[in-house]
Amino acid sequence: MKGTKQSRRLAKQLFKSCQVDDRLNADRVRKAVGLLIEQKPRGYFGILQNLKRLVKLDEASRSAHVESAVALGQAQQEDVRNSLNRLKGGDVTMEFATNPDLIGGMRVK
Repeated sequence: MKGTKQSRRLAKQLFKSCQVDDRLNADRVRKAVGLLIEQKPRGYFGILQNLKRLVKLDEASRSAHVESAVALGQAQQEDVRNSLNRLKGGDVTMEFATNPDLIGGMRVK
């Protein structure tokens, strides 16, 4: 469901107001959603859907799934973790897995 331009714009404004130091604050999101549900402004359901989409995109951008052909050692995992944290500019939640179908190297999603 696409929603209106106004609901997308309001959701984006709400999303930005829920950020502290370019990081999403869960308490602010809860308060914003609670106020939206309580006040029920015009088109609030579309605003909630768009806000949910933005929160999911932010969460996905701060997580990584790393697959490698062989199990990575602790030092290699730390190197990958440090590199991704440096690229993303903050804490990235990571999940490491082995995938024997890979010929070599690693895949980061």
